[in-house]
Amino acid sequence: MTTASSVGTAPGGLPFLGHLLPLMRDPLRFLTSLPAHGDLVYIRIGPLKALAVCDPGLTRHVLVDDRTFDKGGPQIEQAREALGNGLPLCPHAEHRRQRRLVQPAFRAARLPAYARVMTQETAAVTGSWSDGRTFDVYVEMQRIAARSFVATVFADTLTATALTEMLEDFGVIAEGIFRRMITPPLLNGLPTPGNRRYHRARSRLRGTMARVIADRRSGGTGDDDLLSVFLDTPDSTEGDKDQGLSDAEIIDQLMDFFFAGIETTAAVLAWTLHLLTNHPGIEERLHAEVDDVLAGTAATFDDVPRLEYTRRVIDETLRLYPPGWLISRTTTADTRLGGHFLRAGTAIIYSPYLIHHRADQYDDPERFDPDRWSGPQRLSPSDGSFIPFGGGARKCIGDQFALTEAVIILATIAARWRLEPLPGSRVRPSMALTLSPQRLTMRVRPRV
Repeated sequence: MTTASSVGTAPGGLPFLGHLLPLMRDPLRFLTSLPAHGDLVYIRIGPLKALAVCDPGLTRHVLVDDRTFDKGGPQIEQAREALGNGLPLCPHAEHRRQRRLVQPAFRAARLPAYARVMTQETAAVTGSWSDGRTFDVYVEMQRIAARSFVATVFADTLTATALTEMLEDFGVIAEGIFRRMITPPLLNGLPTPGNRRYHRARSRLRGTMARVIADRRSGGTGDDDLLSVFLDTPDSTEGDKDQGLSDAEIIDQLMDFFFAGIETTAAVLAWTLHLLTNHPGIEERLHAEVDDVLAGTAATFDDVPRLEYTRRVIDETLRLYPPGWLISRTTTADTRLGGHFLRAGTAIIYSPYLIHHRADQYDDPERFDPDRWSGPQRLSPSDGSFIPFGGGARKCIGDQFALTEAVIILATIAARWRLEPLPGSRVRPSMALTLSPQRLTMRVRPRV
C-alpha cells in the first residue's frame, strides 16, 4: 500500500511560509505548474499542508464521493465564516435537507419568469449607455447581475442605497476570504485595517439580510420571488409542526446565492467581453448570430436555445476563467486516492482552472476557441475535464440560472454595443474567492 507520505511536495517552499509567496504573486501560474510534479502533490500554506489534486479523473472522484471528501479545508472554512452555512458550503450531513428545501426555487418551470427579469434589467442598464462612455467592465457587469438577481430574489424589497451597500460589502468580503485563506490564522485575528473592514462588511451585510426577512415576514410572503420560496417551503412534518428554513438558515442561503448570483456571473461576462476584443473574428460571428436572432432587441428566454454560438462563447470563457478557480475539501475518514492512503482530516484542494488548462485535456488550452464546444463536449464532459460548476451531488444548483442569465446579458449587449479597450490598458486577474479581471476599463460604442 502506498501512503500519503509517498506523495511529493511541490518545489519552491520556504521555511514557515511554504508556498505562500508564489500563491500571492502568481497563483494561476503556480497552480498550472503542479501537474509536472504528479497527479497528487502537496503544497504548504504557512503551517498548513494540503494535497493538490491535479488529475481530472481523481478530481471527479473527489467531487462524486462528497461524503468522504467533504466540504472543508481553508477556502471553505473562510467562506463559511464570511457567508454562512448555506447549500453551497454546508457539510455533507446537512446537504440533502438543504438541497430539498432550496430546490423548488431553481426548478425549470421558474426559469422563464426569472429570465423576464434578467431581460428587463439588462435592457435598462445597457439602454442607459452612451457612445464613448468608459467604465470598469467588471463593476458594470456586477451592476447588471445585481439588478437582475435582486429583482429575482427580493422583488422590490431593497432600496437602491441598500443594494449599493450590499455590493460594496460583498467586494470587501470576497477579497477578504482569499486573503484570509492564505494568511496564517494568527494574523487573521489581529485588528488590522483589512480585518476590520472585513468584519464590518460581514456584519452589515447579514444585518441587511435579517431586516429584509423580518420585513417580509411581517408583511406576508405573497411576492413570487426566490425569497418567498425560502420562506414558504416546509421541510418535514414532526407531529403538527412543519420544519422549514430558520431565519438564520435563510440568511446563509441568501448570502451564498447573492455571492454566486452576482460575483460569478459578473466575472464570466467581464472576461468574455475582454476576450472578444482580442478575437475580432469570434466577435464578428457572435454579432452575426445576435443580429439574426434578435434584430437589435433584448434577448429573452425564448431566444436562448437559438443563441447557440453565444452559449459556446460563454462555455469557452468558463473553461479559460472558471469563477471558482480554487476549491478545498477535507477527508472525513481514512481513504485512498490515486493509489495513496490518506488519513482522515487531510486537507484537499482542487482547481478547475488547473484542469481546464491541461494540454492533455484540451488542444492548445490557452487558445480562446468557442468551436471546441460544437461537438460531443457541448453538454459538458463527464470525465472531470470541465468542472466550472463542480460535479456530483454538490454540483451548483443554479447552473442553468447562471447560464441563461449569461447568455441573455451577453447577447443583449452584443446586439447594440461593442466594447473597446483603452490604449495601454493591462488586465490582470484579481485573486479573490472569484477569479475576476482587475482594472478592465473599456469604452462603449454603438454598433449601428
